[in-house]
Amino acid sequence: MLNSSPSELFAGIITLLIAFTFHEFAHAWMATQFGDDTPRLYGRLTLNPLSHLDFMGSLMLLFTGFGWAKPVPINPNRIRQHSRAALMFVAISGPLSNLILAVIASIPLRFGWVTNSSPRIDFFPTPYQFLLYFLFTNLGLMLFNLIPLPPLDGEEVLAFFLPPSLERSWNNIRPYGPYILLALLILGPMLGFSLVDLVLGPAIIAIGRFLLGGF
Repeated sequence: MLNSSPSELFAGIITLLIAFTFHEFAHAWMATQFGDDTPRLYGRLTLNPLSHLDFMGSLMLLFTGFGWAKPVPINPNRIRQHSRAALMFVAISGPLSNLILAVIASIPLRFGWVTNSSPRIDFFPTPYQFLLYFLFTNLGLMLFNLIPLPPLDGEEVLAFFLPPSLERSWNNIRPYGPYILLALLILGPMLGFSLVDLVLGPAIIAIGRFLLGGF
């Protein structure tokens, strides 16, 4: 979005405030449902965007399309029964919140309640433009966070489904997860492999088309 128009930048900022806030709130809310009051003690059980936004992660979302918010602190020892299933549900609740937001945005588009015929206003996106941007950005955040590498949510989801025979091998890889992720995002394109273009992008478009009824 480096060369974005003012309307695209406006849509990006509003989307960021909503998408990141609901994502992190979902983590906090789910953790409290399993008995962990750590998110509440750290002031994260709230829909106040200022409690969740990370400065660098917000800039990355605006200028690259992918970013992050401040992780919600979770104490696994406070999770009721300390079950792996509970930790998985806490992790997946964030991406699911972005999917829900995307579905909500798709409804007025799919049923034609909002069309591309709205008059354009300087510096502001039309409702049609905003909903499209909001929909695809939330899908991007959902899929990006489901990448099964630390520190993303998908790592905990993968750990839940891994058979016991592979747990030790995965635990040896875990500490290197952030470096592997950075290598995929930064070095990958230099070597001819773009995680965004080859994997995430097509998946985002496919899900978006499905939600919009093939539009």
